[in-house]
Amino acid sequence: MKGWMYILECADKSYYTGSTNNLELRLLQHEAALGASYTKKRLPVILAYYEEYARIDEAFYRERQVKGWCRQKKDALINGRPDLLPGLAVSYGKR
Repeated sequence: MKGWMYILECADKSYYTGSTNNLELRLLQHEAALGASYTKKRLPVILAYYEEYARIDEAFYRERQVKGWCRQKKDALINGRPDLLPGLAVSYGKR
């Protein structure tokens, strides 16, 4: 079963990272305030980024990885700047 990892930008400009096996349905759920409690309080949301995977477990793994990233690293991913990701992986104290 296919899976997607996605990043939503909320009305307050924060990011929400999730995964699903039906991206279109999940976006409708978020927009109807039937998604995560985090996004319910920050509507409207827009799809900022997504990745498609052959299996849902791969999307879930990627969600867990990206969820732990700082905002700058998520911005680089969303803006198509993978070249910036290694430098943003350095701990805050070493930047």
